[in-house]
Amino acid sequence: MLAGALPAQAAPHADRSAPATHADSALPLTNYDARTDGPGARRALSQRDARAAAAPKAGVSSLKHQLGTEGIVDIDPLTGTARQVAKTDGYLTGASRAKPTDVALGYVRSHADVFGLAPDAVDRLTLRRDYTDIAGTHHLSYVQDVEGVPVFGNGLVANVAKDGRLVSVLGSPVAKLPSTVGSATLSATAARNAAVRNAGRTPTKVAARAEGQGTTFADGDEATPVVFETLDGPRLAWQTLTTPAKGSMYLHVVDAKTGRVLYRQDLVQHEAQQGLAWDNYPGSPRGGTQSARNLTAPGWLPAGSDTLNGTNAHVYSDVNDNNKADASEEVHANPKGDFRFGFTGFNAQNPGKGCSAAYQCSWDPNTKDSWETNRQQNAVQVFYFLGKYHDHLESFPIGFTRAAGNFDVRDGDAVQAEPDDGADTADGLPDPNHTDNANMATPPDGTPPRMQMYLWNDPTQQDDGFIPSNGGDEADIVYHEYTHGLSNRLVVDANGLSTLGNVQAGSMGEAWSDWYANDFLVNQGYFTDNTRRSGDINVGIYVGHGDTIRTQPLDCAVGAAASVCPGTAAAGPGGYTYGDFGKISRRGTEVHADGEIWGETLWDLRTKLGSRLAESLVTRAMELSPANPSYLDERNAILMADTVVNGGHAHKAIWQVFAKRGMGYFAGALNGDDAQPVEDFSLPPAPGTPTGSLTGKVTSDTGAAVAGATVAFGGHASGYLTDFAGTTGADGTYTISGIPAGTYPKVFATGPGYEQSETRTISVSSHATTANWTLTRDWAAVSGGATVADFNGPDYTPDCGPDGLYDATQGHGWGSDAVGGTDGVGIDPRHVTVQLPVAVNISELRIDPSATCGDDASASTGDYQVETSTDGKTWTVAAKGHFTPAAYHKYTTVTLSAGTSNVKYLRYTILGTQVKDYNIVCKTQTVSGCLFADSTEVLVHGSPS
Repeated sequence: MLAGALPAQAAPHADRSAPATHADSALPLTNYDARTDGPGARRALSQRDARAAAAPKAGVSSLKHQLGTEGIVDIDPLTGTARQVAKTDGYLTGASRAKPTDVALGYVRSHADVFGLAPDAVDRLTLRRDYTDIAGTHHLSYVQDVEGVPVFGNGLVANVAKDGRLVSVLGSPVAKLPSTVGSATLSATAARNAAVRNAGRTPTKVAARAEGQGTTFADGDEATPVVFETLDGPRLAWQTLTTPAKGSMYLHVVDAKTGRVLYRQDLVQHEAQQGLAWDNYPGSPRGGTQSARNLTAPGWLPAGSDTLNGTNAHVYSDVNDNNKADASEEVHANPKGDFRFGFTGFNAQNPGKGCSAAYQCSWDPNTKDSWETNRQQNAVQVFYFLGKYHDHLESFPIGFTRAAGNFDVRDGDAVQAEPDDGADTADGLPDPNHTDNANMATPPDGTPPRMQMYLWNDPTQQDDGFIPSNGGDEADIVYHEYTHGLSNRLVVDANGLSTLGNVQAGSMGEAWSDWYANDFLVNQGYFTDNTRRSGDINVGIYVGHGDTIRTQPLDCAVGAAASVCPGTAAAGPGGYTYGDFGKISRRGTEVHADGEIWGETLWDLRTKLGSRLAESLVTRAMELSPANPSYLDERNAILMADTVVNGGHAHKAIWQVFAKRGMGYFAGALNGDDAQPVEDFSLPPAPGTPTGSLTGKVTSDTGAAVAGATVAFGGHASGYLTDFAGTTGADGTYTISGIPAGTYPKVFATGPGYEQSETRTISVSSHATTANWTLTRDWAAVSGGATVADFNGPDYTPDCGPDGLYDATQGHGWGSDAVGGTDGVGIDPRHVTVQLPVAVNISELRIDPSATCGDDASASTGDYQVETSTDGKTWTVAAKGHFTPAAYHKYTTVTLSAGTSNVKYLRYTILGTQVKDYNIVCKTQTVSGCLFADSTEVLVHGSPS
C-alpha cells in the first residue's frame, strides 16, 4: 500500500490509508487470526508467556544461559515451543562439513525441551525447500503434517551458513500433533464460499476440479486442507485463496467442521523492443525527460512483441477493473513496430491544481476519457520501471532471484501490472475507489502478483491536494509497490506463506517499500541525500507536487528540527522512535504511519553503514526473520545477517542505530501484533551491570492470598535473558531476581479466575523493590471454576464456542447464528447459561458485546437479555436492553434491576445483532450480522453469599 498522510495543503476529505469499503459492503475488514486477534487474545498469550518465563523448562533455561547475553531463546506462548533460537553476536554451532540438513536437525534433536519435538517427530518433518541465497546461506524449510495434511503456519526454518555453522532456527513447531484430525464435514466449495462471504461478497457458482487433496475453481480460487493450531489445539481446516472482488485477493483458513473463519489475510497492499520512458517522474530535474529505451536488450520483452507481455511483467490498462487484459486494454506496438509513445501535458487544463513545469499533470478530471491520451505512454513507462527495478533487486547485494521467489514468466508468476486501473469506472472517469492510491497483491511463489496503478486527483472532490497525474509515472510509487513483492516473498513461514500481517509486521512492509525505492533512486542520482541534514527524501513528491504523502521525510534524524521534520501532535517533532508507535496517525496504529519509525531507522542504518552493506543486511535479515516479526525481531535478524555476511564487523554500529531509535536491548514487544511496545535506549549490558529484585504479595479483592498468580514485565519477552516473571506461592508472595536496575512501564499481575491487573510503571533499584497487587475475581470465569451449564444454537467449539463468553479475556468470544427476524432484529434467541462456582451476591455485571471470530462489527449483539437464578429452575429477568456500536471492543456495565442475591446461575441471551445500527439491509448488502450473532465476554463481580 502506498497511501498515507495527505499533503499539508490537501483538504482532508478521506484518508486513503484507511481500508477501502466495497460497493456492496458497509464495513471494512482487517486481517484476522483466531490465535492472536484482539486485546484479549494477546493478553491470554501474554499470560502464557509470563508463566513460561516464570517457570521455564530446564532445557530452555540452560540454553539461554549457554548462549549468553545476546542469545535468543524465544518461546511461542501458543505452542510452547521455540519461535526463534539464535545469537545476535555469533552462531549456534561451529563450522561443519556435514550436510546443512544434518546440522539443523541434529541441533533440534539435541534440544527437545526447546523445540518440543520427540525423535520420531523430527524424523517426520518434511523438507519443503532448501534455498541458498547469494551469500551462500542455506534456508531450510521443514513442514509438519497429519496424515499428509500440512500444518498451517508452524514448522521449522533453519538457516545454515556456507561454512556449516547454524545461524538460527525458527518456526514454532507443534509439539504433540494428533495421529488424525478426522474428516471434513465442510466441502471445499463450501469453504471457498464461506471465505468469499467473509470478505463481504456473495459467492457465485463456479466449476471446480480436484487436484490431489485440494480443489481448484474455474475462476482461479483454490481450497486446500490444512491443520490449524489454535489456543485450544489443532483443527482440521481449509486454506483458501480467493479473489472475491475486483482489486481484492484473500487467504483464509476456514474450520472444516464449523465453517468459521480462523484466519484471514488481505494479500493486497493498497497504495499506491524500443520505448519512451523517464527514470523518475515527468518534470523532475533529474530523470524527468523521456528518452528512447531498449526493452529487448535487457531481456524484458522478446523482439517483435506486439504487446507489453514480457519475461518479468505483463502490462495492460485495466480501465474497467475486471482484473484481466481485455483486447481493448492491451497496449500494442505503434505502426513503426515499437513502443514509442510521447507524453502530453495537461497543465493548461488544470488551473489551480498545482500543475507546473516541475510537476506536470497528465489528465483532466473534468473531461471524460482524457486519460486515454497518455494511456499507452503510461503503460510503457510502468513496463520500463518494472524491468529496471526487477534487475536491480535481482542483482548483488540484494539478490532477489528466481530461487528466492522473484517474479518470472518461467515460474508462472510474472507481475500482472494494471496502469490506469479503474479509469473508466464512472462513465469515462474513475470512481473514488480508483484514485489517489496504488496497490500490489502478492500470493505465494508460483502464482502471479497483481499491481494496480491509479489516477490521482479524485473528480468527485473539488481539491484533494494531489495533482491530476498517473501513479505509474512516478518511480518511487511503482518501486514501492514492487517491493511489497520482495518482502512478502522473503518473510514467510515454513510453508512459504507471507507472515506480514497486522501492526508491526505490516508497518515494516510499508517501510521497506519506501526505503528500497528511495535507496535505489538516491544511488542512481535522481535524488540527493545530504547526510549532515534531515529533510531531503520525500515519498510521493510528484503526485503531491513537492510535498510528501507521509507525515515527514524519510531521512528525519532523532532530534531534527520541527521546521523540516514536523512529526505529529501526539508523537512530537523530529525523527520518530519506538515509543511513538500508535501515536503518529490520528486513528492510532496504522501501518503507513507507524512504518515511518522503521523506515527512518533503516535510513539511519544506510547513513551509518553505506547503501551497499545496508541493502545486503536488510535483505538477508528478511530471510532470517521469524514469522510475524516485531521491529525487535527484525533488529535481531539484521544483527545476525551482519554476523553471516560481514563477520560481525558492524555489530556495535547496528546496536547504536537501533538503541537511538528506542529499540535498545531492554525494549520489548510480545510479537508483531503488539501495538504497545516498550521503548528503551540501552545498548546490551556490560558484564557486572547492577541488578535488583521485585518482591511482593498478590491478594484478591476479598483480601485472600492468591496462589499460582503470575507477576510479569510486559513486553520483555524477546527471548533474551531479560524475560522477567515470577509465580506466587501458597501465601501469595513472589520474588523476581536478576532485574537490571531501571524503570519498567508495563508490569502486571494475573491469575486463573481473575482479571488481569492494570499495568504499572515500576522502578527497580539495585536492591529489593516491593510491589503488591490486588486482583478482581471474575466469578463467571471458567478458569476459576465456573462451567457452561446450557446453551442453544450451533456449537462452534473450540474456536467460538459458548465457553468463549466466560474465559475472562476479550480474545475469545461466543459466536452463534442469526436465524429468523429481519436485518438482525427479532432473531431466534441464542443463550448461554453459566453456573458459578459458588452462590454470589452480584455487585457488578460487565459485558463486551462485540463481534468476534473474524466477523465484522455488525455481528455484535444488539438486543439482549440477562436472567439470574438461585437453582437453575426459576429465573428472574435482571436486565434487558440494546448495545450500540459505541460499545464495540469495550466493557459496558449493565445495571441489574433484580436477581442480584444468592445467584448460582446466569443466562445471557442474544435477541438481535447490530445490522440496523449500521443502516444495512441484508437483502442488498452482505455483512456478518446478517448471518452470525456474537458476543465477546461476560464478567461477574461480587462476593460469595
